[in-house]
Amino acid sequence: MNSTTPVAAGMSAPRRNRILFLLIAILSLAGIAVSAISLERHFATSESGFCDFNQKFNCDLVNRSEYSSIAGIPVAGIGVVGYVLLFLLSTFWRTRAETPTWLFSAAVAGLAFALWLTYIEAYKLETWCILCLSSLALIAGITLVSAIVKLMT
Repeated sequence: MNSTTPVAAGMSAPRRNRILFLLIAILSLAGIAVSAISLERHFATSESGFCDFNQKFNCDLVNRSEYSSIAGIPVAGIGVVGYVLLFLLSTFWRTRAETPTWLFSAAVAGLAFALWLTYIEAYKLETWCILCLSSLALIAGITLVSAIVKLMT
């Protein structure tokens, strides 16, 4: 089967790959937005009302905790950089042969980091951040889609 032969889904492989890369790019943009809001909350001096419901769901408590920075670098800033990298890989560098491997590797690293942060929320802080959980869902989606891209190459 060559790349111009329609597949079972009725779509050529290059077209399907473009759609998957576009989906990763959209999820990455959403991740940039969520991480940027978290970064703003990290440095904010006022309390936010949109995701601070009580002691169990409080973004400000999480984003300003002792775990919100690594070596002085805000975790949300690391998220912004990670999502920008995923966006670049899924758009400007998508045609490179090594991109599916890089994309999947970066997504797995991001998912592992997000799962570690979720562990911190659950067992150390005992407080949940809606923004953080949103980021976890986004990176999980990116990891799944990048795995499909990787398997198709």
